[in-house]
Amino acid sequence: MQLAELQVLMDDLYGSADRRRGIPSTVAWLCEELGELAQAVRKGTREQQVHEFGDVLAWLASLANQMDISLDEAVQRYVEDPP
Repeated sequence: MQLAELQVLMDDLYGSADRRRGIPSTVAWLCEELGELAQAVRKGTREQQVHEFGDVLAWLASLANQMDISLDEAVQRYVEDPP
């Protein structure tokens, strides 16, 4: 799956609810999922790690959708001029 496809999928599945929830709450959920990913990386099984990576990507896509930002565009700088 490509990043743009992920954003479309997340919008199709959760877009209305995500927009009602709003950006501040979405950021809070993303932060919570990052914490769960950190814990899974330190102490979790591979299955738990894969699960948490998916959650982080889903919430990141949701946030980008709400802010009308393309994740493809956001990552392009790493292609063109890596820091």
